[in-house]
Amino acid sequence: MTHVPAFPRWLAIALFACAGSAAADTPIKVLFVGNSFTFGRTDPVMSYNTGKVNDLTYAMWVNNPSGSNLYEPKPWGGIPGIFETLTVQAGLNYEVSMSARNAATLRGHLLNTNPAGWDLRSNIGSQAWDKIVLQEQSDEALNKRTGLNSVPDFTRIHLDMIEDWVHGGGSGLSYRYRDYFPGATTTQRNAACSAALSNDFGTVSTGSCGTERVLPANANARASSQLYLYQTWARPNLVHGAFVSTTDETTGAVTRTNTPATTFFPDLESMTAELAGNLATFAAAAGADGTGGYAGVAPVGEAFLRAVQDGVATRNFYASDALSDGLIDLWFDDGFHPSKYGSYLSALVLFGTLTGENPSQFGGGEQAALALGISAADAWTLQRIAALQLGFTPAVPEPGTALLLGLGLLALSHRARTALHRTA
Repeated sequence: MTHVPAFPRWLAIALFACAGSAAADTPIKVLFVGNSFTFGRTDPVMSYNTGKVNDLTYAMWVNNPSGSNLYEPKPWGGIPGIFETLTVQAGLNYEVSMSARNAATLRGHLLNTNPAGWDLRSNIGSQAWDKIVLQEQSDEALNKRTGLNSVPDFTRIHLDMIEDWVHGGGSGLSYRYRDYFPGATTTQRNAACSAALSNDFGTVSTGSCGTERVLPANANARASSQLYLYQTWARPNLVHGAFVSTTDETTGAVTRTNTPATTFFPDLESMTAELAGNLATFAAAAGADGTGGYAGVAPVGEAFLRAVQDGVATRNFYASDALSDGLIDLWFDDGFHPSKYGSYLSALVLFGTLTGENPSQFGGGEQAALALGISAADAWTLQRIAALQLGFTPAVPEPGTALLLGLGLLALSHRARTALHRTA
């Protein structure tokens, strides 16, 4: 990635306000495709900046809300809404849209396997997008394990097919699952496919593996569209030490029990490494057929881990002092969705990945952070983490907030050292 030197925030805002600024040019059209890890799951993130985000599933929800959770009312702004605010402050002109549905996989987006009948594939094909960000369901890309509903080959296949359809699906495409698996004969490929795509929660038959799946023509296919993969994060509820929680289906409130949960990873590091490695491999494979591939992977999950390892974010979500240790809490009450801090960090990493600009350019007075109730010290801390993860040199805080930020970081450092002594 080419790193563009960051303008001072005040200068960027001034340039944006000028009639001859970059904002007067044709906007860059970006579509975010995903689920609640994209739209934010809960307020203040979920309904943030809805006026500046084109929620492409809003009309579908109005017509048929039956497949949506009551505690996730539309329209949504979410992480795309934070991203949009960041682009405005950087003097950039982005037109932001989102196609998201709770629990949706990329397979569901492409094949429209949605209980509510939402036409998610048509959202992807509705415009000739300059950039598209794809977010897979949080456990789909993990290696298969007993008791875990993961099928990584579904991620591999549909990352490739979405990319093919966006870049060259002008006359329609078709595919069979078996063609993604080795074997000298059709029978062998069908068998390999069935074994790979089946898990404890469902069986994919050899017949299904041989079924031709036909995608209609994409009238807005565009070879120049840049596709990005949104790398999600390690989930504390899947890591050793987790407890079972329940969610109220009406209010969305989460209640934690004292029952130990079934877990699959010893620590955040191992889950992050597996998820990041698989997604990077699948994104690279999608371009091997010469169809253009992916422009990059936004390393959001690795930024979460960096924040934990740098001692600024809470590692043990289930610790008795997790909410009082003075560190940033990246996860929501359920132990897998992002908190407002996690959503903010996600948007910062996505901003830096898609624009090539330093996400630490904004400082403690950044507008989205203020609206979300994130302190100046925490905002700049998360900007710094995003910048480091993307290989940027963190910007120097504005003079008016430097003292406040310094005191905040000093307090975080002290609390991190205290936490380390407690666990040593």
